[in-house]
Amino acid sequence: MSDPQKKTRLIDQAAEDLFNYAIEREDVKWLMGQLAPAAKVTPATFEYELQILKIISVGWSISYHLDGHPKRKGVIGELFWRAVNNFSKALSETSGLMIGQDIDYFEILKKRLDQYVKAMEDDPQTPEPAVVIGPVFAGLCGHEDDIFAVMAGSKMFANTVVRVRQYLEASKLR
Repeated sequence: MSDPQKKTRLIDQAAEDLFNYAIEREDVKWLMGQLAPAAKVTPATFEYELQILKIISVGWSISYHLDGHPKRKGVIGELFWRAVNNFSKALSETSGLMIGQDIDYFEILKKRLDQYVKAMEDDPQTPEPAVVIGPVFAGLCGHEDDIFAVMAGSKMFANTVVRVRQYLEASKLR
């Protein structure tokens, strides 16, 4: 990639594509459809937390997969999180109007990311982060012992991490 303009366009496109993937809801809907009737979590909370997990998993994956490329990691990460912030502002305004109170969706995303990262840091011996993410996800859904929620959170995280890696490799950014 020697042409700087082509490289910039590719990086801009990658950030946009990854943002669009993060807010796309097909895998959220699929996991919702797989939620067992025996699950203890409420479907609304489960769906809400799945979407949050997907968004932050994409952001985390950008940093993780581009760790060996600090400049790309920084630029794509910044563009991605800027898009998420703009999306969050619009969502917060709309939600605030509907329910009559202020919501800061971006702050919620940051708190969730911090919770997941802390859980991974607290268990550094775990070879697969999805093993840590699942129980944290289930806890955020209100039932840390709900195996259905644990598995769904692990699956969302693991699949998202793989899909981001595949995208970055296909785009020759990794």
